Amino acid sequence: MSDHQDAPVTPVEAFEPPYYVAVLTSVRTADEDGYGETSARMEELVKEVPGFLGMDHAKTPGGLSITVGYFRDADALTQWRSNAEHHAAQQRGRAEWYENYTLHVAKVERSHAFTRTETSRAPSAG
Repeated sequence: MSDHQDAPVTPVEAFEPPYYVAVLTSVRTADEDGYGETSARMEELVKEVPGFLGMDHAKTPGGLSITVGYFRDADALTQWRSNAEHHAAQQRGRAEWYENYTLHVAKVERSHAFTRTETSRAPSAG
């Protein structure tokens, strides 16, 4: 998806299971033509899917990119997968933007989150 340089650095919250995740792990080609615009459009579209919970992105210095989409149920994931504009973007991605990718879809059975607060900080050694 997009590069997200201005996005706050925080993971999507933990939700009450069960829910679904779609994990796209990819390596892109050097072709940038239209990628940013299409990625931004896909993010707009997926947010319109009832049951879409959020999305996390990460990219390694070596170019491996990981996008995780969170969906309340299988129907929400199916609706996203069958979106015509999303399908067209996938085809263009295979033709132009991706060297390779894998997609993993999983049902989440356990979810947990942690956020550091003032009370959770360990006392400093003195």
